Order: sequence, then C-alpha cells, then structure tokens
Amino acid sequence: MARGERRRRGAPADGARTAERAARGVVLSLALGLSGRWFLAWYRARRAVMLHSAPPALPPDSSSPTVAPDLFWGTYRPHVYFGMKTRSPQPLLTGLMWAQQGTTPGTPKLRHTCEQGDGVGPYGWEFHDGVSFGRQHIQDGALRLTTEFVKRPGGQHGGDWSWRVTVEPQASGTSARPLVSLFFYVVTDGKEVLVPEVGAKGQLKFISGHTSELGDFRFTLLAPTSPGDTTPKYGSYNVFWSSNPGLPLLTEMVKSRLNHWFQHRPPGASPERYLGLPGSLKWDDRGPSGQGQGQGQFLIQQVTLKVPFSVELVFESGSARTGGSQAPEQLAGSLLTHTLESHAEAFRERFEKTFRLKEKGLSPEEQALGQAALSGLLGGIGYFYGQGLVLPDMEVEGSEQKVDPVLFPSVPLFTAVPSRSFFPRGFLWDEGFHQLVIQRWDPQLTREAIGHWLGLLNADGWIGREQVLGDEARARVPSEFLVQRTAHANPPTLLLPVAHMLDGGDPADLAFLRRAFPRLRAWFSWLHHSQAGPVPLSYRWRGRDPALPTLLNPKTLPSGLDDYPRASHPSASERHLDLWCWVALGSHVLMRLAEQLGEAEAAAELGPLAASLEAEESLDELHWAPELGVFADFGNHTKAVQLKPRPPQGLMRVVGRPHPHLQFVDALGYVSLFPFLLRLLDPNSPRLGPMLDVLADRRQLWSPFGLRSLAASSPFYSQRNSEHDPPYWRGAVWLNVNYLALGALHYYGHLEGPHQARAARLHRELRANLVGNVRRQYQATGFLWEQYSDQDGRGMGCRPFQGWTSLVLLAMAEDY
Repeated sequence: MARGERRRRGAPADGARTAERAARGVVLSLALGLSGRWFLAWYRARRAVMLHSAPPALPPDSSSPTVAPDLFWGTYRPHVYFGMKTRSPQPLLTGLMWAQQGTTPGTPKLRHTCEQGDGVGPYGWEFHDGVSFGRQHIQDGALRLTTEFVKRPGGQHGGDWSWRVTVEPQASGTSARPLVSLFFYVVTDGKEVLVPEVGAKGQLKFISGHTSELGDFRFTLLAPTSPGDTTPKYGSYNVFWSSNPGLPLLTEMVKSRLNHWFQHRPPGASPERYLGLPGSLKWDDRGPSGQGQGQGQFLIQQVTLKVPFSVELVFESGSARTGGSQAPEQLAGSLLTHTLESHAEAFRERFEKTFRLKEKGLSPEEQALGQAALSGLLGGIGYFYGQGLVLPDMEVEGSEQKVDPVLFPSVPLFTAVPSRSFFPRGFLWDEGFHQLVIQRWDPQLTREAIGHWLGLLNADGWIGREQVLGDEARARVPSEFLVQRTAHANPPTLLLPVAHMLDGGDPADLAFLRRAFPRLRAWFSWLHHSQAGPVPLSYRWRGRDPALPTLLNPKTLPSGLDDYPRASHPSASERHLDLWCWVALGSHVLMRLAEQLGEAEAAAELGPLAASLEAEESLDELHWAPELGVFADFGNHTKAVQLKPRPPQGLMRVVGRPHPHLQFVDALGYVSLFPFLLRLLDPNSPRLGPMLDVLADRRQLWSPFGLRSLAASSPFYSQRNSEHDPPYWRGAVWLNVNYLALGALHYYGHLEGPHQARAARLHRELRANLVGNVRRQYQATGFLWEQYSDQDGRGMGCRPFQGWTSLVLLAMAEDY
C-alpha cells in the first residue's frame, strides 16, 4: 500500500466525524488526568514485586539433592555457633547449644547464636572447604570448644555427615573440671514427623524421620568419650520435644524450661546439681492441643558431663544404604578421626596450590591467617528463603505518593555474609568482594551465589541491596532496615567476579555467563537508567538522607559508603563520582561479555555508552575539580557545617558562611580515588600522577596501616554524624577499598608509563602495611575486623568480620 493511500484512508470523512473524535479526545484526556497518576502508581507497585521474566541463571531445582548433592547439606546457618541445614524452602535444621553449669547463680549462659557482646571469643573456622568439611575453635571463658563436621556422599539425598564436638579446659594442665551441658537439636519446618527412640535414663538411642527431600534418615548421638579416646564417659541425659516455636525463639524456649531438679551422679563421685530440661517423649506433652500442626517439631537432647570430653552426632541417609550394595560403616570413632584428618591435609595442600603463600615466602603465621580468612568466609555462607519487604518507587512528576511496604515473592538466596555476629544476611555490594575470594577456591560456589542473587531481580531489573529473608534473618535486623526501596541502588560489585570469569576462560564459567547474561544486562540497564543524573552521562545515588537538623552530613546508604561526606545540602543537581565509575566499569564488562557471547544487538547497544564513559574527557568534564586538584562529587555544598551543643536538644547542625552553592565537594578520600581504583585511567593520563600524590600523602590518605577512608585534613575526618552516630567511613581503614587500591597499583605498576615505577613501589609498601597490620591484630585478638584504626591499627567495628576483610588473603597472594 502506498504511503499516500494510507494517509487518505486515515483522514476524517466529514466534519461530524471530526467533532466526534475531538469529543472522545476530551473525555480521554479528562479520564487520564483523573486516573493517570493512580494507574501509574499501581503499575509501578505491581512491577516492584514481580520477578523478572528472563530465564534463570541456574538450572531448575539447582539447590536440590538431585542436581547438587554435594551442596544440599551445609553449615548454612552462619548466625549460630554450630549448625547445619538443607538448601530447601522447608529445611531440616540441626544446631548446638551449650552451657557451663554452676559458674554463676541462676540460669547459666546458654550459648547458641553468635552475638557481638556475649563475651565468647575468639571463635572461627580453622578449616572450611565450603562443601564437605570444617573445623572450628571457640573460646568461651575457661572452655575451649572444637566443632568439626565432615560429609560423605552416597544415595540420592545428599549423603551422610557426622559432627564431633570436643570440650576442653582453656588452660592446659589445669585441675579444674567444670560441668558442661551440650544441647544437640533437630528442627523441622513442615509436617514431617520425627520419631525418637529413647533408651535408659533419658538417653536417645536415635531419631528417625522421613521427608520428601531427604527420604528416610536417622540421627544417632553417640556416648561421650575422652578426647582422642574410645572409652565411654559417664554423662547425664535430658530430652525435650515440642512443636517448633519459631526459629528465633529456640534459645528462649530452652532457657525457660531449664530447672534445678537434676543431679549428675558419676560412679564414685559426689553428685552435682545442674540445670536440665524436664522433657517427655509423649505426643500429648509436646504442647497445647493442635499446637505444631503444620509448623514442625523441635527435638533436643541434653548431655551433661565433666570436661574434657568429645561427643559425636551422626546423620545417616537411608538411600545411601539401599540398592543392594553393602551399607557403609558408620562415620564415627576412629573412622571419623581418620576422615577428618585426611580432609584437613587435603585442605592444606589445596590451599597452597591455589594461593601459593608458602612458595611466596610468607610466614607460617601469615599462612594460618590466610587459611582462617578463607575458611571463615566459606563457613559464613548461608542459605536463606523468605519474603522481603519492599517499598515501591512512587515518585511521579516530582510528587511522591505515600504507600505501605509490600511483600516480595518468596525467594531463595545462597550467599556469603559479612559477619556472623552482626550482619548474618546477604548484602549486595559486599557479595561481589566475597566472591572474588571464593571464586579462586571454588568457582562452582561463585556461580551458585551469583545465580541466586540474579534470581532476586524484579520486573524492572532492581535487586534490593540488603536481603532479609526468613524469620531467623529478620530477628537480627533493626526494623528501620527491613524495608528495601526500589529506587535505591548499590554498587554492582558482582561484576568484579564476572570480569574475572571473562578473563579466566573456564568453559563452565562461560556457560553460566551465557545463561546469566539477560539478567546481568537487565540489572545494569536498571542501574544506568534509574540512577541517571542531572546532565547527560552523569549519575546520582537515589536515597540520600534528608538534611535533618541532627545530621552533620546526610548519609548515602545506597552508595555502600554510608556516612562518607557528600554535598552538604542534598539536591537533584548532585553528580556522584563513585557511581559514575561503577557505571563505566559495568558498561565495559557487559560490552565485553556481549561480544564474547556473540550477542550482537546487546553489544551494539552497550558499545556507544561504554565508549562515551571510557573517554576521559567525559570524566574530566563532570568530575575533575581544578581548584581541588582531584576528582570529586558535585552538588549544593558548603564546608561551613558543624554539630554544636544546643541544650536541651543535644548536638544540632549549624550552617555558617559561605552559604551552600553548586560546586565540587571538597571531601578527599575513597570517593576521590575511584577512577584510579577501578582502573579507568590510561597509564599516561595526566590525572594519574595527582591520584598517586594524594594516595601517598601521609597528611591525607596514607597511614602505616593502610589507606584511610577520608583525608586526615578533612573537616569531617573522625567526626560524628550525629550525637548517636559515630564516624564510620571517615578515616578508618577498610579492606575492600584497600584491596582495589592494591590491584590498581599492581596494574599500573606493570604497564609502561611515566608512573610505572612509583605505582610498583607504592604497591609493595601498601601491601606490607595492610597485611602486616591485619596479621598483628589477628594474632592479638583472634579476629578479623570490620575496619582498622588509621591511628594505631587496632581492629574496630564488628567482629568476626570475615566478609570482605578476607580479601587480605588475595593481597598476600598478590592476586588481583
């Protein structure tokens, strides 16, 4: 059909038709005016909690024992001192509690969940391979506990596993032999029924059960022995059985049931009274009528005896004992000892082969630090399942409609966590750094974790920066952090291990990236569009705090750098340097990936953006501050801001002169370094020299313990952000950014250019400062820490923090 014919057919036939259409247009315009905003708000709210339609990055049922039997069972409860569960929406959970009897009047301290202020420690994994074996040491006052586990494959349901818990006096040669109770428990989360078989004096012979995912199984708690011995020791036993009260309530339920009715009576010794569980194995005694229907069961065995001793718990899968083959020997006693030692030796050999610390001349103490860093990170991997709370982005044409948070669909998440005691849940920008370490050790674990994170995409391509999934995770989070806002981003650090996959060329990695590419592209596209700034090719973190009178500088939590100083008066005119750099890196990684996968359409779309962001002229125009001599944020800013006492309100924000105006933000620190940290500068760039100058200046960022997060000369350095909000990213040394700095110095130190020799020298010095301080603090305290003081190097923040602080291992290995 000719274009003219189409136009003629589309023209009105007469004036009446023209008037009719005009009237319809008026009605439609009125209708849209009245309901358009409502409809758009409804549409946005609906998409906020819709899962993305792209095919999943992982195979169907990827967490099942059929697809991944080696990963079905694991220590996926990082917030408890020792426990295991299955990777399942309705898992079978196991755990350990303990208490030292008779040390204080009243109820003894019942240890169960890792708490920042409970006085336990140091504690952490000496070895953990992420899959089948681990050994952990826990110091609790006068006690030293060693927890060990090992898995054995077999059958169709994830195989067998065994625990050994050894309790000894902390001081060698001591004559003190305290009385200690261990509490081993099993929890079901559904309708499955556990069937306990009790023996004499409250001792369980075994617990049998059946679930659809595990088939038939049996737990056996063996008689205690002396460490390294096979002779049974006398123990007192108590058992308790109830409906599952809810996982966050397990500790309190046990505490509330303990009483003084019981005596420990070893032959030939005086009896000692202890707190025990007055349990029963009768169904009617498990709780009020109907309680527990459909909510699972809680079965716990208490064993009480004198230290030192060892106790073993054995889980046996029924399907590993069928099919006509001879049933394997129970994984206990000398066989368990031999199996644990062989796994420990295999771990040491694999560790050296992977990271080559001994070959590089690092000391035995540094090698032990590296093993603990890796093991603590792997032992902190969790499996979470549940619904998060989401607040949809309802801003329409400058106005924001008030809505309530809504529930995201139930989703699984397999992820490492920053800290077992303080942050036992998934954090998006932390996880990219976690996987840089894990990837070197076990690429399969990294594919699993990234695939799960990409499974959280909503219909628009957004991923919540903090994942609080399930009752146990929710119980550990302050209410103000439960809700995730769909307008807020987070640094796309998962692209760092993706880039490593591209460089490595592993066929399994490339096959995974092919499946993951549509979701990676959707995630990056959302970041690029949703965080667009006020001028072309600029970017702005949404979600800064409002300029409250109690805040020195409104925080920017979505950036991951929290209280790092930004423009003093938040506005839509801001341009954020670090976000620009993350988008530039993302466009480059996604374009490389598209080209390697033969995704021509995506490469053509990403190419112009990557080229524009790679041009240093664009970076200079938006973020180079000639008056400061560094790259910087831009916004409505003044340095004349202070917190001053204003009784009775307390510390209040006071703004002096000069008044805020649009300018580059004078806040020299980590943000200033981002073009260098992400290696976006050419080795011959005129900006590289000034970057190295501020990095190496001891009056600014350089300290004997690593690069400080904010220059010592800044008026915000070490300043509180409010009366109750101490400095966080305002001077302390953080391992993740120091690792990026080491990688950049190593990179420029191996490229020809005017700054090659200086970059190489600074790399050596910074690595020595950083690794040396982490090693000294680990030896002094037994912990890796969230951050380190730039004044004296001491560990600060929460501990153990074996999230991105575990990057010290890659720094020792010089693996960037």
